Amino acid sequence: MRIIEAVDIRYTYPDGTEALRGINFHAERGEVVALLGPNGAGKSTLFLHFNGILQPTSGKIMIDGEELDYSKSGLIKARQKVGIVFQNPDDQLFAPRVDEDVAFGPLNMGLPEDEVEERVRDALHKVGMLGYESKPPHHLSGGEKKRVAIAGILAMKPDIMVLDEPTSGLDPRGASQILRLLHNLNEEGMTIIISTHDVDLAPLYSDRIYIISDGEIISTGTPSEVFSDIDTIRGANLRLPRIAHLVEILQKEDDLPFEEPYPLTIGEARRKLRNQLR
Repeated sequence: MRIIEAVDIRYTYPDGTEALRGINFHAERGEVVALLGPNGAGKSTLFLHFNGILQPTSGKIMIDGEELDYSKSGLIKARQKVGIVFQNPDDQLFAPRVDEDVAFGPLNMGLPEDEVEERVRDALHKVGMLGYESKPPHHLSGGEKKRVAIAGILAMKPDIMVLDEPTSGLDPRGASQILRLLHNLNEEGMTIIISTHDVDLAPLYSDRIYIISDGEIISTGTPSEVFSDIDTIRGANLRLPRIAHLVEILQKEDDLPFEEPYPLTIGEARRKLRNQLR
């Protein structure tokens, strides 16, 4: 079932810049979907449509089969179902204490104080930030800020979490922690949508990938399907994942008999090499 869908979304900024050009996009309930494209392709602009932060010039957003309503009550309903985590957590964190920041959404939903406290505790537990309740968010590391921003969305118990460049600015350990957290949330049933320009990350965690270039979706499918179209990938100013690129070189320059599509992960490459050796 399609839990969220963008139908022929077009968006033009006030200065006349056409940022989105007839975007069609959807995520099924329980999927992990990646929106992959270079900087400036329109990823963030599209994401801001998913819970009504931006309203399209034309087209519509469907959430759980209902068209997004831009009235005050309609936007509140949409934002309880679709939570967005911005690329820079400093754009999202503003309270003097971590627990106050995480509590902001549930309090604005009008929930009783004891339920808000329970949601804050549960959200901080899931992101591994229990014990940080009284700390000022601006004293945290980049990875810790990102986890608190995710906790603030989790506390609202959305069906869908949308993350703009979730590993941007993080060291490898911090990025791994965020990706493990997203995997665990998806295992619990949450639909996850991420934007990224990281071609090595997308095939590891995604059920499906959309390629966006200059405000248009130019390819969609499973990771294997999308990365098998090498000309489209490179035409969108992207590259093959490093494993696939290595195998491409071994095939073309060293005449190793790899079959396409190229492997996208170390595990896939290992299996193909073992089969070749046999």
